[in-house]
Amino acid sequence: MNYDTRISAAQGDQPVVLADDSYAEEAAVGSSRRVWIIAGIALVALIALFFVMHRGDKADAAAVAAAGKGSQAPTVTVIAPGRATIAGTITATGTLAARRDMPVGVAGEGGQVARVLVEAGQWVRAGQVLATIDRSVQVQQQSGQAAQIGVAQADSRLAQANLDRAQQLVARGFISKADIDRLTATRDSANARVRVASASLSEIQARSRRLDILAPAAGLVLERRVEPGQVVSPGSGMLFRIARGGEMELLAQVGETDLAALAPGVSAQVVPVGSETAHTGQVWQLSPVIDTLSRQGTARIALPYSADLRPGGFASATISSGTIVAPMLPESAILSDDKGSYVLIVGPDNKVARRPVKTGLVTANGIAIVDGLSGTERVVLRAGGFLAPGDKINPVLSKPAASTGASSAAAG
Repeated sequence: MNYDTRISAAQGDQPVVLADDSYAEEAAVGSSRRVWIIAGIALVALIALFFVMHRGDKADAAAVAAAGKGSQAPTVTVIAPGRATIAGTITATGTLAARRDMPVGVAGEGGQVARVLVEAGQWVRAGQVLATIDRSVQVQQQSGQAAQIGVAQADSRLAQANLDRAQQLVARGFISKADIDRLTATRDSANARVRVASASLSEIQARSRRLDILAPAAGLVLERRVEPGQVVSPGSGMLFRIARGGEMELLAQVGETDLAALAPGVSAQVVPVGSETAHTGQVWQLSPVIDTLSRQGTARIALPYSADLRPGGFASATISSGTIVAPMLPESAILSDDKGSYVLIVGPDNKVARRPVKTGLVTANGIAIVDGLSGTERVVLRAGGFLAPGDKINPVLSKPAASTGASSAAAG
């Protein structure tokens, strides 16, 4: 902006104020005032929000502070916790696997695979043929051995006939006793050759049957690693993998402290990743060792077959760890210092006293007190930090947060 800043003769020695400087000064003052007004409003809003959020927790503290300025005893909320039955649970994660994983390979001599009869994901029964190996050579061997049995049987019949005729002539003196013994031995030898040939045929047939790859037990086929035309042998390794009975399990990784609280037979709820369905299982085995690096052991949770329980997948488990009956307090009632955890109880004379306690399970309704309280005491619910042992208060009884029914734990 262009203002006339020249000094006229009428002005004399009056001081001159430049219009540009005056305008800038007023603008700076106005801007500073707006900043301070906005900052003040924000500060008031934050203070109001703080008091709204902490109004319930600070009510007893305000009462204590107000009573400290006068002679009247402060009004403080207390709770008689009673005793609650608390169901403990442990949360864990792990990998799904077949409970009884059975690898199936070649049991016989091997050869070229002629047919594969099953696919992964199919159910099979015990003894069902999974694949067959070419047995053209074994078929010819069986035919040859069957012919050998026929020859041996013919020799046996001839030897028996010669012995029968000799026995008819021995009474007349035409044949000696030694001839009878020799013919008897010939007959026995022929019969033995029949049995040897039959055993050889049975052996060939057994080897031929082993060219069928069979399911060792009923279950679910998890993997198929063989195709027709493939040459296999006992050294080929696993050709099929079967979950016996389709049973699955979760290999849950549990901390050593939680593992000590478990026992075979306890129930568990397992939820696989990608599913919202909970499957009920049972802990059937606990790891006898603890990993030295992770300080965890394995709890094996048996599960019935379900389509969304896939071996190799990830799942979470909620395992029951037993129940206890104990008082339960909200977190605000439990204090701690260098001597440990404690609560403030109110005696018959309405005076506050310190009581050391030992905490247990952390549940959705509060914290279990496993030692130090019987449940009949009146415990300061809040503002314990503003009271000292020996202070006299005006207690107001509040209902306990946890009922005497069962409570499910949320500790993991």
